[in-house]
Amino acid sequence: MQMIENELRTEGFLCICGVDEAGRGSLAGPVFAAAVILPFGLEITGLDDSKKLSKTKREYLYSVITSEAVAYAIASASHTEIDELNIQEATFLAMNRAVEMLSVEPDISIVDGNRSSGINFKCITVIGGDSKSASVAAASVLAKVTRDRYMTEIAKEYPQYDFEKHKGYGTKLHYEKLRDHGPSNIHRSSFLKKTSSWKG
Repeated sequence: MQMIENELRTEGFLCICGVDEAGRGSLAGPVFAAAVILPFGLEITGLDDSKKLSKTKREYLYSVITSEAVAYAIASASHTEIDELNIQEATFLAMNRAVEMLSVEPDISIVDGNRSSGINFKCITVIGGDSKSASVAAASVLAKVTRDRYMTEIAKEYPQYDFEKHKGYGTKLHYEKLRDHGPSNIHRSSFLKKTSSWKG
């Protein structure tokens, strides 16, 4: 998990940031992005792509990462911005916001994915970076935990959708709730237009 960071350090990049998102495929709510700079040589036991971890493990790692990181920041792009820009550009917007919020400016960032057009900071992209880079994995955990907490909280305002259970993703339960109640004002209209599954 440190190989990419170590290679970048041999090239002279000493302050390395990992960047990842959460909520890209959700039908509702914001997309979140996190930027994390870990201390050189820090080994965090069990750190991995957040999607492979249990909720309990993610919550534990969240506390470790936020305690040990040199710097970290978490930002989002709203469902309205997603509809206005498209999900790709909104994701980059959230990433740019997160990196800009860092208290320490990184020399370079590692971004999970294969596209950098729209990213305003110096970076390399790595497909599957959240399982190959400790920095990106850490960002993945922070983004995922923060978004899950947000969706659990927003569920109190929209109890009829059970957001706390599916976090806005296109599950069978979520489609059932959409058929029963129609879209809420935090659903992504651009996403719902692409699927008729919720209409029955």
